Amino acid sequence: MAGISDRQIVAPSRLPAWTVGHALTHLARNADGHARRLRGALLGEDLPKYEGGSAQRVQEIDDGAARPAAEIIADLHASQSRLEDLFAESSVAGWPSPQRCEGSSYGPRGCPAHRLREVEMHHVDLGLGYEPAHWPDDYVAWDLDVLLSTVPERLTDPLQRRYLMAWLAGRGPLPSEVSMAPWG
Repeated sequence: MAGISDRQIVAPSRLPAWTVGHALTHLARNADGHARRLRGALLGEDLPKYEGGSAQRVQEIDDGAARPAAEIIADLHASQSRLEDLFAESSVAGWPSPQRCEGSSYGPRGCPAHRLREVEMHHVDLGLGYEPAHWPDDYVAWDLDVLLSTVPERLTDPLQRRYLMAWLAGRGPLPSEVSMAPWG
């Protein structure tokens, strides 16, 4: 990340309507959100990732996206460092408050894996040369199962579900018209 230029920051990412600066700022704010949840869990409080909800999340990403590259990278490193400190503290504390945190489908123990997903997916989204082929095997082994479990709800056409089942069972090709709603 250290070699990213100010020109690259304002370039489009692979995500609709987001620049590279948007994606990197999102990664920094996501780290802060996980840190907020973990800090709350350590104190016995159930806190959402973003105090102001999704509106705050969107505003902070938009506000931070056009900063100079060096500032965005420093912010990302600082937020990641704070989160790693809280991962260590949470691990020593036995991952407190195993219940789900407000507005989330996973508890504090799931934060490291979900953070890994954010980092790996958005690293590809930057469009700067990191591709799915670079994903670590351990990450793929975990998240492929998670993402496969979302397929039925993302295929809204019953016929497309049938074609996907046939393809998964080795009973024919996957027609090009089979498409899923975006994940996430």
